[in-house]
Amino acid sequence: MSTIKNNTTEATPATHARMNTDAKGLKGLPFLFDKQNYMLMAIGLVVIILGYALMVGGKSADPNVFNEAEIYSFRRITLAPIMVLIGLAIEGYAIMKRSK
Repeated sequence: MSTIKNNTTEATPATHARMNTDAKGLKGLPFLFDKQNYMLMAIGLVVIILGYALMVGGKSADPNVFNEAEIYSFRRITLAPIMVLIGLAIEGYAIMKRSK
């Protein structure tokens, strides 16, 4: 295995990649995802937040009254969980999508 001489220590090529950075350790390191991946992640996050926002509400003014139609509405029981699952699927796709 070839080695690269450093001023203070001897390093292998694997450790040389870590030493070839600036003060913050960011020089020469590529981004993990493309801009399109980050946009898809943001869209997925917005869809998830929208799904949770659709679940909010249903509080009655009188604690002794149970409003079954409001709590078990289509919006809270069906639509909101589907939105959250769609958002999670978008997040998974955004992470797994290959860069060109």
